[in-house]
Amino acid sequence: MRLCYSIPFVLPLLLSACGDSYTPVDVYMAKTPECKDWQEGSRFELPRGMSISTTPPVTLPDGGAEFTFVYLVPRGERAMFVTRDYHVTEPQGPVIAKAELVTFYQRTTNSPAEIVEAIPKVPDMLIAGATGAETIWRVRLRVTQKLPDRFDVVPPAFEIALNKYPVRTFTYRYFPDRKAYGLCR
Repeated sequence: MRLCYSIPFVLPLLLSACGDSYTPVDVYMAKTPECKDWQEGSRFELPRGMSISTTPPVTLPDGGAEFTFVYLVPRGERAMFVTRDYHVTEPQGPVIAKAELVTFYQRTTNSPAEIVEAIPKVPDMLIAGATGAETIWRVRLRVTQKLPDRFDVVPPAFEIALNKYPVRTFTYRYFPDRKAYGLCR
């Protein structure tokens, strides 16, 4: 009998324990206005063990670049894209280009790298496969137009468990000593 009276008081505590206590960290990658330090990579943690990461792009001869983003989605999780666009913008400014999709593929972490499933467009949702602890979703994008000396790439935000979450804005600049674009902080 005593248990029945305590359920209304215990239930809200149990439900609050199930919620995510996620707070995004460093949504905008650049820490300084000059953004002069080369970064080998950048990883942004999302709720429920998901993440997005990237490395410096491949600089194209015409002044454009190819970018690769890797999403990790743990088994049993999924994330829906709010949009399907990857925008290249002036630093924290307006869109200057929309990156075009080159490839988008997935594989579980325990699958050989040569066994992948290519997808012809940015999917609506990233869903983890059941055969591995995590599913790797890799997207390769290209911007063929000449890029400015400094710019941002803004991946689409996610909806995870009915909540919208921003994704890091990755900051890039041209490094003359390397003759290449790179991530900068």
